[in-house]
Amino acid sequence: MNDSAPDRAVRTDRFDTKIAVLLREDLETWQRLNVTAFLVSGLGSQVPEVIGEPYEDADGVPYLPMFRQPVLVFEGTKETLTAAHARVLSRALPRAVFTSDLFTTGNDRDNRAAVRAVRTAELDLVGLAVHGPRNAVDKVLKGARMHP
Repeated sequence: MNDSAPDRAVRTDRFDTKIAVLLREDLETWQRLNVTAFLVSGLGSQVPEVIGEPYEDADGVPYLPMFRQPVLVFEGTKETLTAAHARVLSRALPRAVFTSDLFTTGNDRDNRAAVRAVRTAELDLVGLAVHGPRNAVDKVLKGARMHP
């Protein structure tokens, strides 16, 4: 058996961009999962270059395409999120936000209204997703740590 065969090779692709989600550290597990799912859907819908090709299994059953690169998940304090939000705005990177008010709404229309009702500096952020050049995203996430 040849362990260097192509099917055993480990891919070490390094992307020039990064997709990251920053979650507030005090969220419950179900909230972390829900917020992450909502946030990345925003990036996928508005940044088409992050989406790969459709999938298909060996029987020819098709599946939807997914992100073409890993999504890194971080956590931080409320203050870390507020600072990251200010940095992402100053860099004009594609972003999505999730505020604590969205836990009380039940549909897209009410979600948008809840965010629109609050001034930028007063948003009670619980999650932020960002896509951009690796170094710019790293600067946005300064002070955050990888999610355990």
